[in-house]
Amino acid sequence: MQIRARLSMSADGYVTTPSGWPALTADPAFVPGQSHGIREFLADCEAALMGRTTFQPALTNSRWPWPDLDVFVLGSHRPEGTPDHVTTDDDPARLLEKVRAANRGGDVHLVGGPRTIATFHALGALDRLELVVLPLLFGGGSRLTPALSPDTGLTFLSQRALPGGAVEIVYSCAGRRGDLPGRPAEQV
Repeated sequence: MQIRARLSMSADGYVTTPSGWPALTADPAFVPGQSHGIREFLADCEAALMGRTTFQPALTNSRWPWPDLDVFVLGSHRPEGTPDHVTTDDDPARLLEKVRAANRGGDVHLVGGPRTIATFHALGALDRLELVVLPLLFGGGSRLTPALSPDTGLTFLSQRALPGGAVEIVYSCAGRRGDLPGRPAEQV
């Protein structure tokens, strides 16, 4: 099991638009669930792990965004209307243990903003950071970088051009604190 975060960002480093929407939604080439490599990314995932802020809009969505994934939500309370099959917990370490206990060998999509990614990175639970850099300049919004320290230890793995001028860059997060001596990271 690998825990992988995938974020889109503007060429000037913002993961949200100035109005707070995810960067990807501002790209004219964006097609929900189909573009920017998301299908290939999700093919190896069996679960989605996210914060409440990311999860809550799904409750009013006309279709469930994660039909084929187990869903785990970090939050201080279980939002009204949360389906029974969704696991919630207010403690990130405890929620991470629930994710690991339920895992059948597939990867986990860490969905969310900088705070959620930083929370799970601090627990040593971020294996890969996948960035989709969009050919857009926002000049404002939320940045990814304040949430991750300079010693994150990113190791370049790959890059590829995507339709519409976006570029996917994949990094391994070296030096994860969750690694135990003599034990591969995916068994932690």
